[in-house]
Amino acid sequence: MTTLEQEKLLLKGLAGEDKLAIEQIYRDNYNMVKSLVINNNGTIDDAADIFQEAMIVLFEKAKSDDFELHCQIKTFMYSVSRRIWLKKLQKQNKFSTSSDSLEETIPVEEDVENHEKKQNDFNLMEAAMAKVGEPCKSLLEAYYIHKKNMSEIAGTFGYTNADNAKTQKYKCLVRLKKLFFAQYKFTS
Repeated sequence: MTTLEQEKLLLKGLAGEDKLAIEQIYRDNYNMVKSLVINNNGTIDDAADIFQEAMIVLFEKAKSDDFELHCQIKTFMYSVSRRIWLKKLQKQNKFSTSSDSLEETIPVEEDVENHEKKQNDFNLMEAAMAKVGEPCKSLLEAYYIHKKNMSEIAGTFGYTNADNAKTQKYKCLVRLKKLFFAQYKFTS
């Protein structure tokens, strides 16, 4: 099932007040909204409020028959949450612009496009990681995601020393870059 199909099912579930769909949207998006709010003078309580308001906006849109989402739910939630948070900051005088110039200061369309591009790049990298094969996938994850040092990787993967592990990591990285950029050419 593609991401687009999954997103449509989640929206349909949300519109039908399906508990599993609501929980999935929450799991997929809450931490992003929390980071947005906390990194911009907010608290965890503020983040919960903003997320709830954004969920209500998405719920009302999902119930509308003529609503068609042209981006990922994550992008929509980020954009709506950001707009709601900026308006709240403005009311609290923590963000000093007039409401007329708010759109000029933070062009939401540009923000959505940037977020969609980053999400697309992430999806391409995820696909490239799936194609890179083993042991490269596990080795790169151990180094870049789990932050293991070369000595630990050498022990885990059976290399004679850290230098051999480093050489293998380099070869895997070159292969991953080739896969990523081969896909990137076709989607750009």
